[in-house]
Amino acid sequence: MKDDFVSSGRSVSDLKAHLVLTTKYRRQVFTAEMLGRLTEIVGDLCEKWDCKLIEVNGEADHIHILFQYYPQMALPKFVNNLKSVSSRRLRAEFAERVNKFYSRSVLWNESYFIASCGGVTVSVLKRYIEQQDSPDSGTSGASFA
Repeated sequence: MKDDFVSSGRSVSDLKAHLVLTTKYRRQVFTAEMLGRLTEIVGDLCEKWDCKLIEVNGEADHIHILFQYYPQMALPKFVNNLKSVSSRRLRAEFAERVNKFYSRSVLWNESYFIASCGGVTVSVLKRYIEQQDSPDSGTSGASFA
């Protein structure tokens, strides 16, 4: 969708990512109140990192985050910042709950899942690229339809 494009400097992009974070040892830590607060924290961090939060949701042991970002954003740095800030804040604000599950200052699993996602499927994009005309073919280019 054209409305999803963002312009920054000399680039126009539409980059979206799906991030999944799991709690350490997949412990069932999160309550509905904690997930609500986590949504606020993620929203604040996205704003500071100049990216757009699209959706957040989760269950007792993990969270899904869908966001749009600029090409120059360092995704691993963003993810590490998000994990450390959210862990610190949730452990401080919900100390009694978190301490039932962890004796140390932990919350998130060290690993995470992230996948790029966009408005068209890979097969549609592949077909579009395959149908491009070579410079000497004399015909016009294909469209995304």
